[in-house]
Amino acid sequence: MTDLILEFYSEEIPAGMQAPAAADLQKKVTEFLKSNGIENIALETFCAPQRLALIGRDLPVELAEQSEEKKGPRVDAPEKAIEGFLKANGLSNTDGLTVREDSKGAFYVLEEVIPGRDFSAALEDFIPELVRGFSWPKSMRWGEGTLRWVRPLRALLCVFNGKALACEVEGIKAGNTTFGHRFMAPDALTIDKADDYLSKLEQAYVLADRARRLALIKEKAEALAASEGLVLVDDAGLLAEVAGLVEWPVPLMGKIDDEFMDVPEEVLVSVMRTHQKYLALRDKDGQLAPRFITIANIETADKGAKIIAGNERVLRARLSDARFFWDEDRKTDLSARKPELEKVTFHAKLGTVSDKTDRIEKLVAYFANIESGFSFEDLSQNVSDEVASEAAALCKADLVTGMVYEFPELQGIMGGYYAALQIGDDKVGNAIRDHYKPLGPNDAIPATSEGRLVAMSDKMDTLAGFWLIDELPTGSKDPYALRRASLGIIRMLVEGGRRLNLDGFINAAMQNYPASLSASSGDSSASERLRLFFIERLKIYLRDKKDIRPDIVDSVLAVSVQAYRDDIYILSLMAEALKTFLASENGTNLLAAYRRVRGILKKSPAEAGLIDETLFANDAEKVFFTALNGLQIAEITSVDDYTNNLQSLAALREPVDVFFDNVLVQDEDEKIRQNRLALINKLITAMDGAADFSLIE
Repeated sequence: MTDLILEFYSEEIPAGMQAPAAADLQKKVTEFLKSNGIENIALETFCAPQRLALIGRDLPVELAEQSEEKKGPRVDAPEKAIEGFLKANGLSNTDGLTVREDSKGAFYVLEEVIPGRDFSAALEDFIPELVRGFSWPKSMRWGEGTLRWVRPLRALLCVFNGKALACEVEGIKAGNTTFGHRFMAPDALTIDKADDYLSKLEQAYVLADRARRLALIKEKAEALAASEGLVLVDDAGLLAEVAGLVEWPVPLMGKIDDEFMDVPEEVLVSVMRTHQKYLALRDKDGQLAPRFITIANIETADKGAKIIAGNERVLRARLSDARFFWDEDRKTDLSARKPELEKVTFHAKLGTVSDKTDRIEKLVAYFANIESGFSFEDLSQNVSDEVASEAAALCKADLVTGMVYEFPELQGIMGGYYAALQIGDDKVGNAIRDHYKPLGPNDAIPATSEGRLVAMSDKMDTLAGFWLIDELPTGSKDPYALRRASLGIIRMLVEGGRRLNLDGFINAAMQNYPASLSASSGDSSASERLRLFFIERLKIYLRDKKDIRPDIVDSVLAVSVQAYRDDIYILSLMAEALKTFLASENGTNLLAAYRRVRGILKKSPAEAGLIDETLFANDAEKVFFTALNGLQIAEITSVDDYTNNLQSLAALREPVDVFFDNVLVQDEDEKIRQNRLALINKLITAMDGAADFSLIE
């Protein structure tokens, strides 16, 4: 058994593409091995700015002989179908085919024996195909060749069983050499053994293991920060990106000029993070420190002094621009900027950002009409209708400021600062700052009631508009982040403990659009389709966050009355209650009994009629019947009703167990059998009143 080493050495691979490419490489090689009858082989992948690599250990030298069967057409199939199968497999007649039979009839089978071969030969055929067929989000051609790769491919390291494989791609011959750090160790390195790959590269100032590189960056940066009494600002995403930019990480600390420290810290962090990939630091009091850490890709004789000076100079220029925008933007009130939003298109079919702002204001007013001082269970302060209204009116005004034009990632944040300074009310500023939240599944929901109202109004307006023009998410494509918008509303309702009629909210949002838009869509069910989209997203949210399976939610929805089918918060509570019930011993046994009864009734349906107590031949029947009659399944008008119904079902567990332990349902006497079938059918009816247990997987 032997080892395989593959490395594709190229110009710098974009940081975000490296890890996915490594996973794709592992997948493709695994599929190749399986196709050759090789299973359960551990593959290691590595990625760095200039290389994508894989190591496979203990592989066979020879491939064993394999047999393969190809199923052909039926024996009585049209002649052209049979001829097509023969032609595709290089045959002139059916003499070499075997005839098999199954439930659908007789059909032809081609049995082929694939002879064993040298595994290195199989690899030499596979590797060029792997390179040519490798998929990148973006790729390029260079020179006169036709090969496409993420960046120009410079070398192929392909070693199996200690020997370089004899293959090439576009004139690049495979060999047993790679290269170290471009500046500190640019000479070729010979790699013959898998165990030498990482160690030899490290000696040449390359850490090919991404996980180790990331851990080392974090460790060294934290140590450098601690030496100055500072701590890193937590930013896992930036650390991961930086790990894809360097092969030999060297953390260096630079200074931020004091003249910039009164600019909002989000601006400073954004400039450093987005444009320069610097790590921000805080002091012991949690304040942003006038320092930054940059990760260099080289060790220098002056210990990075020139690198630090250069980075400080670049940062100074960047922050001077930010300082200018900060000073200039404050000279104009946000309210005076609103007319400029008429020049900003939200969507060609949905109007301008000014139109969107008007619709958001109307939706915030809709909440005030539902309940003055709208409240959330997890917040002590109710909504101030005045604050929410003013925040809605100004929430998009910062889009036409110089700062947000230059740094789009600061939208909302800058509006919050400007509103707080110009209006003198932090509540309005906080609502504007938070109204884009949550930006993802791990982002916090808005911290204030007003922020949540504006956020929900903004998101629902977007969803309603795109449903009216029928531009919906498809598969993995969601260019307008509509799934994220719906999830944001769901989270604010569930995590905020707030009941809301979803159907009414959707219709209120759609009514804010011109009637002609709704008519042009040609579909009056847009609101219902959007409601169902929310239900599907709720299932995903409950699955991911509360470990509640979608079939449990479906079971709840099947019995929810009209008033609760649209209440996201109540549905989540009911689903959680059903999950808890099913996980209990009583719930597990009752579900088993339910399925058993369903199976019996499917084979022997119960005839319509009353249960005759005089036909009870067993005390277990009497106890079961009494328990069923005493069952209290109330109409579901609250979560308490639902929980009580489930608790009532739990009381059936013992009578049900005793019944099936002592009673044979399929009695020889027809009357007794039908009476017992009617009795167990009553159990199904009772349980289905609490939840549709037939939907539980």
